Amino acid sequence: MGNCCLSPEAVVREDVNTHFTVAHHDHGGSTGKNHHHHNGGGGHSKRMMVLSSDARSVGGIEEKYVLDRELGRGEFGVTYLCMDRDTNELFACKSISKRKLRTAVDVEDVRREVAIMRHLPKSPSIVSLREAREDDGAVHLVMELCEGGELFDRIVARGHYSERAAAVVVRTIVEVVQQCHRHGVIHRDLKPENFLFANKKENSPLKAIDFGLSIFFKPGERFSEIVGSPYYMAPEVLKRNYGPEIDIWSAGVILYILLCGVPPFWAETEQGVAQAILRGIIDFKREPWPCISEGAKKLVRQMLEPDPKLRLTAKQVLEHPWLQNAKKAPNVPLGDVVKSRLKQFSRMNRFKRRALRVIADHLSTEEVEDIKEMFRMMDTDNDGIVSHDELKAGLAKFGSHLVESEVQMLIEAVDTNGKGTLDYGEFVAVSLHLQRMANDEHLRRAFSYFDKDGNGFIEPEELREALAEDGAPDSTDVADDILKEVDSDKDGRISYDEFVAMMKTGTDWRKASRHYSRGRFNSLSVRLMKDGSLNSSKN
Repeated sequence: MGNCCLSPEAVVREDVNTHFTVAHHDHGGSTGKNHHHHNGGGGHSKRMMVLSSDARSVGGIEEKYVLDRELGRGEFGVTYLCMDRDTNELFACKSISKRKLRTAVDVEDVRREVAIMRHLPKSPSIVSLREAREDDGAVHLVMELCEGGELFDRIVARGHYSERAAAVVVRTIVEVVQQCHRHGVIHRDLKPENFLFANKKENSPLKAIDFGLSIFFKPGERFSEIVGSPYYMAPEVLKRNYGPEIDIWSAGVILYILLCGVPPFWAETEQGVAQAILRGIIDFKREPWPCISEGAKKLVRQMLEPDPKLRLTAKQVLEHPWLQNAKKAPNVPLGDVVKSRLKQFSRMNRFKRRALRVIADHLSTEEVEDIKEMFRMMDTDNDGIVSHDELKAGLAKFGSHLVESEVQMLIEAVDTNGKGTLDYGEFVAVSLHLQRMANDEHLRRAFSYFDKDGNGFIEPEELREALAEDGAPDSTDVADDILKEVDSDKDGRISYDEFVAMMKTGTDWRKASRHYSRGRFNSLSVRLMKDGSLNSSKN
């Protein structure tokens, strides 16, 4: 049902309470900002009661609580900061609009979410539901407030975790899985976005927050509905025949991400992700995996076991030697690993940069008119180049808010003269990179530039020659690194599809992961059935 009680910024209680003192007096009026969110049910929803009388408290939400600013938003609901009018305690209120509950399945999902949160025992690792209320416009779930932000955001901020820190996090996640399974619940949507820290402290408790896709199960019962977020889906979900073991797979994906900062199965499209999951090839070669202990790798493999019958249970994960010895796990600073990954990024981009320049050289005047205008607006001192500061200010003006390191990375990726500035040609290349490569004709032209003999593949020698034209002294080493990254089927050359995948990876998996909130991907399995991916899979 979308993330609940998201709190990306810490709540400053003094300020909030001051604000609420004013809001408290507005309680009886109809024009206060805290009233208009919830009263517009519209049409049939006014008559429809979603929750049974024993599942909800009597009275509308604003009789008991003052609702304040928005904390987060999902497909069905918006989560607000709220305060109990009598005690001044702060909570998170997830308001699920009845207008968006268009089908019986949607209504049943809300009922089940409330039932599951009531059914699961109180736990320090699961956000507690205080009460559910309902009015004409919405169902309101009043929950414990978590002020420390998402696990997802901490992963993004850190890059990835030391083994010791990752072990602490994954232990909590698997304890939640164990609690669910013991009480006959499959979570079905475990992902870093669905875990919040109680506070901003480094050692803050971590809590599972969203049970909108969870379901009750009996031993041996199987399910066929494709739900969840593609990156974290177990192969048997795609095959539409699964049980509680899927939660361990999702926790294994999270562990992989915690340790290296990227998901194990990644592609630009839902279908590509699904095919990668079904292939089940886990990369332990790229940084920082060579520095990570065999125990951690072994646990990842056992959690990402394609056969659910052979996959570890929650109890077995918690008893695993790597988790048992977590306090002895390496706690090495990750600076060198991050530097290594940035180096890999810039090397990869030397090839991509070359391809972007080929495309830029062949663009028509009309196609570059907008980019030319943007360059002119960013080049505020009219010296024919865009500096780091001009690029940063310009990107902000055009709505792309990149952090300092990302602006620097963009310049390094495209800057051919090493001066830390972009000329017009380089600016076109970086603009193409930001806009995502979507035009097949441009990509074909660029591919043909590298594929000198026209055999449909970029051979290692062709790649080395193209990079040497850039004046790279280490073009052989760079070409080898690029081949390792781009050549996904490991046949020693780059096909057109592999080239396109590289050119389109301007999309960050993290943004794509945010894109999937609550999902049922039945169409995905239909497509996979049609192209034979499911039928040909051995697993």
